[in-house]
Amino acid sequence: MKATSSGRITGNPLIPYLFLIPACVVLATFVLYPALKAIYLSFTNFNMIREAEFVGFANYLNVWRDPFFWAALKNTLLYMVVVVPVLVIAPIFLAALVNKHIPGITFIRAAIYLPVITSLVISGLIWKWVYEEQGILNYVLLASGVTTDPVAFLTDPANALFSVMAVTIWSGMGYYMVIYLAGLQSIPRHLYEVAEVEGVSAWQQMIHITIPLLRPSIAVVTVMSSIAAMKVFEEVYVMTQGGPMDSTKTLVYYLYESAFSEFEMGYASAIGVVLFLLTLVFSLINLRFLREKT
Repeated sequence: MKATSSGRITGNPLIPYLFLIPACVVLATFVLYPALKAIYLSFTNFNMIREAEFVGFANYLNVWRDPFFWAALKNTLLYMVVVVPVLVIAPIFLAALVNKHIPGITFIRAAIYLPVITSLVISGLIWKWVYEEQGILNYVLLASGVTTDPVAFLTDPANALFSVMAVTIWSGMGYYMVIYLAGLQSIPRHLYEVAEVEGVSAWQQMIHITIPLLRPSIAVVTVMSSIAAMKVFEEVYVMTQGGPMDSTKTLVYYLYESAFSEFEMGYASAIGVVLFLLTLVFSLINLRFLREKT
């Protein structure tokens, strides 16, 4: 490469692409190849003991007829329906609260973000202890008179999934708050100043200024939180192991059981492909819907 008299750099146009080769090799090795391998295995009866035998669409037909798959899908969709709206809406107001120049605001932001960088395994173990019938949460509820008997947060099928959802919300709130905070700080301040002069209330500013200008951030958060809800695993594995009575068994946990408990790698791969397609469809729907709103 060399610079011309006008300051432009000339040379082989392929050279910049050479710098992409290491990243492409890593992605191909750890993302593309495993994905293609999983698609291939989904058409076999591979069980890690004998050689893979091609069975066509048999695994997908078994998925369609499997009541445990549909129960896990139901739990996963319920998880997404509850968790995603909370993680899309609540962090907006949280970001608005911390988007102020007051003493100690850096510490407050860091405290809110701390669950994000805490291992989900550690978080799950802590919350499992909190949720115990003799745990701190039941102690507070009993001491305050909210309930007269300990609440079975993780051992009652009616409560277990929602209790796990709360951990997902708690651990993800700070991450999406940061995304919204970046969006808030890019909104011109004079828009709020004009609104204040015109007597517009803080709530009206949020509805008519903040949220419309945050729509790109909302689109990102919606897609990311949907994908995270579809592939939830660590919280379930640590806190409930899919129980009680399969009430917290999600698609990813069912995939894990099929692969590493039943050693049905072909069937598990088929579940993984179905999960990928479902996630892709929901992501495209979210993007299409939010694009039409902007």
